[in-house]
Amino acid sequence: MKTIKMKKKNLIIIYFALLFLFIPKQAFAMHIMEGFLPIEWALFWWGVALPSLIIGLRSIKKKVKDHPELKMMLGLSGAFAFVLSALKIPSVTGSCSHPTGVGLGAILFGPTAMSVVGFCVLLFQALLLAHGGITTLGANTFSMAIVGPIISYLIYKGANKAGLSFSVAIFLAATLGDLSTYVVTSFQLALAFPSEVGGIMASFAKFASIFAVTQIPLAISEGLLTVIIMNVLTKYNLQALKMLRVLSKEGR
Repeated sequence: MKTIKMKKKNLIIIYFALLFLFIPKQAFAMHIMEGFLPIEWALFWWGVALPSLIIGLRSIKKKVKDHPELKMMLGLSGAFAFVLSALKIPSVTGSCSHPTGVGLGAILFGPTAMSVVGFCVLLFQALLLAHGGITTLGANTFSMAIVGPIISYLIYKGANKAGLSFSVAIFLAATLGDLSTYVVTSFQLALAFPSEVGGIMASFAKFASIFAVTQIPLAISEGLLTVIIMNVLTKYNLQALKMLRVLSKEGR
């Protein structure tokens, strides 16, 4: 009983530490802003995102039903993504970049569950922080809450099979998951606003290069922070990680 209370206490400490250390006073990060996409593209990305959200709800329902004690860990994953993706880092063009924070939840709960968590994060940021938007929520969900977690999850599993260490696997998963979000976002913007000279690919190159300068170091920083958080969870919540099958037999 005392061990369970200690685990909950440690998770709560991590949660509030993230809030006080990282939440900004203003948030204008690089979610696609309200009204920026043409209506046909906004509707298209909503349609693409909805099936993943339905599957994700079923995944979360099953995990919580089988292991109710994992609710706190799920909340931590959402808080981590909310705080990191609310950070504003100005880029060289006057626009902004930010971490995503979805790698942690993807590793813990899988990409389908994280699609719902990421959607909730983006929805609250749009409503409370004017960060992103409702019409562009489908596009932002697809890039940050669907593609990002899928890449993080696949990289983590692949790194484990390749025999890489736990920390290296976590770092690669979080870093590349972050970068994949921005690749997709750049492609979404390129589709909506193709260049007059060079078309979609020329526009994609411009958008991607804008964010690369700030996003690459941000992705590396997110990877390192995710390793730290996972090491803390491994130390104080090893049983939960085993239930989620996060650790390989060697890691256990």
